[in-house]
Amino acid sequence: MKIVKTVLCILFGLMFINAGLNKFFNYMPMPKMSAEQMQLMEAFFKISWLMPLIGIVEIIGGLLFMLPKYRALGAIVILPVMVGIIVHNAIFEPSGLFIALPFFLINLWIIGTNWYKYKPMINE
Repeated sequence: MKIVKTVLCILFGLMFINAGLNKFFNYMPMPKMSAEQMQLMEAFFKISWLMPLIGIVEIIGGLLFMLPKYRALGAIVILPVMVGIIVHNAIFEPSGLFIALPFFLINLWIIGTNWYKYKPMINE
């Protein structure tokens, strides 16, 4: 089970590092988008700091997620981005949930298995 967890966490981390790097270098083609999706993307790009911030969070979160010592921190860092991905896919691209949902569940699994590390932050 430990090998499966390690492999999944490395793949998860690499996916987010790749997505983050793409925010800076634009090497992956953009998929076809509806007019509504284009308006949303235009709004994101008008906020000039938003996409670089998301890219940095994805890169840092992905790196942390891959390292067992920092995996619990990486899971929390990447969680807001993962929630955004799930919501975006649920609203605009439900077929994308086929990929996004398993990654979200991996993120929740890592948070669940590291819950004891978060408890001191929650307790007074």
